[in-house]
Amino acid sequence: MNRMMNKFTKRTGLLLAAAGMIFSTNVVAETDAMPSYMENALIDVCKAAESNNTIRFSQALDSHRLDTQTVALKVVCNGENISDFAATRGAYDTAERLNESLDDVSIEDVALHSKNKLSVNY
Repeated sequence: MNRMMNKFTKRTGLLLAAAGMIFSTNVVAETDAMPSYMENALIDVCKAAESNNTIRFSQALDSHRLDTQTVALKVVCNGENISDFAATRGAYDTAERLNESLDDVSIEDVALHSKNKLSVNY
């Protein structure tokens, strides 16, 4: 009886592990695919952020109907959050604007948005 239970437990465990692996690969495949319009919008916002022209940055956000705080929390340009991305490229005015939008953000807000980062490389 004990031997049968061990076989059943092993089979069930293997089945669950295989199902988990299949499910996780489907999730990865779905999250990697980004619509081209979204990728183009993110590239436009990243380029505007590195331009150090706050008017161009505002126009990029407005044209894609994006909020400054949401962009500051979620957008990742070439592996860096957008504020650091702008600052490392000398766009201090844009970086300051992004950081000012985060002044009234709580820890809960950051934790909530950290799951949903939008990353683009160009």
